[in-house]
Amino acid sequence: MSDLRAVHKMFSGKPTLEGAGVLLHRVFGYSETPLFDPFLMLDDFGSSAPDEYMAGFPWHPHRGIETVTYMLHGSVAHGDSLGNSGVIRDGQVQWMTAGGGIIHQEMPELQTDYLRGVQLWVNLPARDKMMAPRYQDIAGDSIPSVRTKAGAEVLVLAGAFENVHGPVKDLIIDPGYLDVLLPPGTRFEHAVPEKHTVFAYVLEGGGFFGDGKSAMAKGRLALFGPGPAVSAAAGKEGLRFILVSGRPLGEPIAWGGPIVMNTQAELDQAFREYHAGTFVKTK
Repeated sequence: MSDLRAVHKMFSGKPTLEGAGVLLHRVFGYSETPLFDPFLMLDDFGSSAPDEYMAGFPWHPHRGIETVTYMLHGSVAHGDSLGNSGVIRDGQVQWMTAGGGIIHQEMPELQTDYLRGVQLWVNLPARDKMMAPRYQDIAGDSIPSVRTKAGAEVLVLAGAFENVHGPVKDLIIDPGYLDVLLPPGTRFEHAVPEKHTVFAYVLEGGGFFGDGKSAMAKGRLALFGPGPAVSAAAGKEGLRFILVSGRPLGEPIAWGGPIVMNTQAELDQAFREYHAGTFVKTK
């Protein structure tokens, strides 16, 4: 495949304390957000030490965004102000559209070995920021897997790969979300919409992205430049990464903690409503 996207920039992220005291790896967020439109933030959370994750993320509000939680190992219990509750387990995805407002909590469950997941924040366009909240809870066995001729295994969470479509549907930014596992020495190529923002985040192992000169290891992210396709090649350890793409919004951002709007006035109103107890809309 010609005209492969080059790696525009690489990110290492940094340790961050969030929630009630969860130590996580913030891969990007805040100052990097203009580069990742429509994506706001990516966190890699979990540990083999329970005191680094068991405090969890107690009740907090969201408005104007979607949160996408992909559990790689272990489980997280969740509940919200609309009466929804459940547990996100190994291999499962929760795509939550906060829309006009939801208050929820995410509390990791104690593991005998380790906990790990990734959470992506997706911005909503101005016209949809106040839409009704909704969930798409996707069981691991409903996520299709594609094995390529080169030996790669590709889980299709959202979007499509080789005409296989993921189970997460009707998403506003037309995203693609793949979990790609490459054996040592194998290559992977995938066509992507030319105007979409695209990044790859390494979950395990290491390899090369773009022109083959951009070496990446676990915990590193590659943001791609323009072009119709992306590529990756696994190193000696093999390579596992998520590949995420989405249509940019090109809108102003007013961001305050868990709430993301377009103007400061909208942000101020959201926090006034939260403190007044009128944040969650019933209609």
